[in-house]
Amino acid sequence: MTTIAVNGPAPYEVVIDQGLDARIAEHAKATGADKVMVVHQPSIAAPAAQLAKHLQAEGLQVVVEEVPDAEAGKRVATPIMLWDRLGEENFSRTDAIVGLGGGAVTDMAGFVAATWMRGIKVIQVPTTLLAMVDAAVGGKTGINTAAGKNLVGAFHEPSAVFIDLERLRTLPADEIIAGSAEIIKTGFIHDPVIIERYEQDPAACLDPDGFLPELIARSVAVKAKVVGEDLKEAGLRETLNYGHTFGHAVELRENYSWRHGKAVAVGLMFIAHLSHARGLIDASLVAQHERILHSIGLPTTYEPGHFDELYQAMTRDKKNRHGTIRFVALTGVGSTTRLEGPSIDELRAAYDAISQ
Repeated sequence: MTTIAVNGPAPYEVVIDQGLDARIAEHAKATGADKVMVVHQPSIAAPAAQLAKHLQAEGLQVVVEEVPDAEAGKRVATPIMLWDRLGEENFSRTDAIVGLGGGAVTDMAGFVAATWMRGIKVIQVPTTLLAMVDAAVGGKTGINTAAGKNLVGAFHEPSAVFIDLERLRTLPADEIIAGSAEIIKTGFIHDPVIIERYEQDPAACLDPDGFLPELIARSVAVKAKVVGEDLKEAGLRETLNYGHTFGHAVELRENYSWRHGKAVAVGLMFIAHLSHARGLIDASLVAQHERILHSIGLPTTYEPGHFDELYQAMTRDKKNRHGTIRFVALTGVGSTTRLEGPSIDELRAAYDAISQ
């Protein structure tokens, strides 16, 4: 078992192990809750029912709620439905929500917990690789609107995060590949050992019996350190958005039909080319981005002809200030900076470099 502490205003632990349902139930009881709502996606109804049994065995009243899969579950209608159910079941400020599922569920369950009675406890139980290394840790919550992804949300730290490595064995290969983009991102911005692992043996980096458990722990440790020092993204936490400015624009243009990790992978290539054009990194680091992403099956290009639409999406990015587009960029592996106010010509050139 690995336990990683997340410090900050409301410290909590990320527990990485196998067979964690009983421990999740014990933690829920220890929070002082009388009632727990388990929020899950359709594909994990059986694990949700199993977790509910463990919670009931601890004497807790359990409400199990299914929400639409993926980004469809982050539309405004979903929290409204859950708020109504919390009201019907008389959930109080001492009760709790469990977000069991992928990143869309942990984002949305956290948002509902943050807003019900101005904040109740949330326990995050990620079941996808992306959620394990990104969405479930750090207290960012949010839902989507027509204007963009996660533009409505709140910072609301979980009382605990439980990462059950057994769940990796039930994931489709494509889920592990997509989620790996966020691990690679943390390697480029803070932990060069992660990059070394992908260069050493890409296949092992996708293998639950290979490097993958180590990579999860390393990626979570990076995020825990960053959010522990900067919960509300005043500075350091912005580094976790490496590759996300262009990636979120792709997601919006694709109406969220692209997996988040795949959009981030293309975003990593976009900012690598933009950074190289600005003289921040050399061509070998751009090539390393492409080599690592390609080695595990992540996309490194995007179709041409959509720059204007993507540019408009980037102008609405949350990191922007006073109308200026701001990117997280590298100056080397493990070293970041801000790239602010690039010209349209520079942005178009980076887009052309990844278009085919």
